[in-house]
Amino acid sequence: MNPHRLDDAAVAAVYQTIHGRRDIREFVPGPLPDGVLARLFQAGHAAPSVGYMQPWRMVHVTDPALRESIAVIVEQERRNTAAALPSRKDEFLRLKVEGLKSCAEVVVVALMDGRERHIFGRRTLPEMDLASAACAIQNMWLAARAEGIGLGWVSIFDPEALAALLAMPPGARPIAILCIGRAAAFPEKPVLDLLGWGCRLPLDRVVFENRWPGDAEPTRPAY
Repeated sequence: MNPHRLDDAAVAAVYQTIHGRRDIREFVPGPLPDGVLARLFQAGHAAPSVGYMQPWRMVHVTDPALRESIAVIVEQERRNTAAALPSRKDEFLRLKVEGLKSCAEVVVVALMDGRERHIFGRRTLPEMDLASAACAIQNMWLAARAEGIGLGWVSIFDPEALAALLAMPPGARPIAILCIGRAAAFPEKPVLDLLGWGCRLPLDRVVFENRWPGDAEPTRPAY
């Protein structure tokens, strides 16, 4: 017996939440239930971080004019991304890449300024600040799914333009726009899988034993 193991129902719920998480772009209009956003912030803030640096900073955007300006930044980068995908431009433009118009809440996640002073765990891997902030976002994502709430991570934006819009200090860098709201649905598979943009790689393509195999293939970019 493992005295630290959760009961069977709790373990099953954890795996169900992991496998049922989706990047949501379609939302049902209306506010979140009372207390949900606060719980999501608490879940994110409970994330692990290298050297306990807690590099995430979150800006809750409640000003409609700011939200509209964020949408303009995202739309510009959407078109720039499409131009960089010559063989799949039209296909990409048909994708819904954000839910800023219909989601209940918008949260911008950024890396804090001054994080270069943190050496513990970052001396040879400075990108661990980003990895730590991604853990906070994943916590929020899983908590949202457990609450039956949709969350979409938007990464299509110019970080300098977004940082300036939100008056971030020099050195701070936005890494995500989170769209949060009541989900229209949680698809059986990720939307990009359902639409044929890509597919989940077989496990043996990403998990190796002892050494990196000589015949391992990188994930092909979607050009």
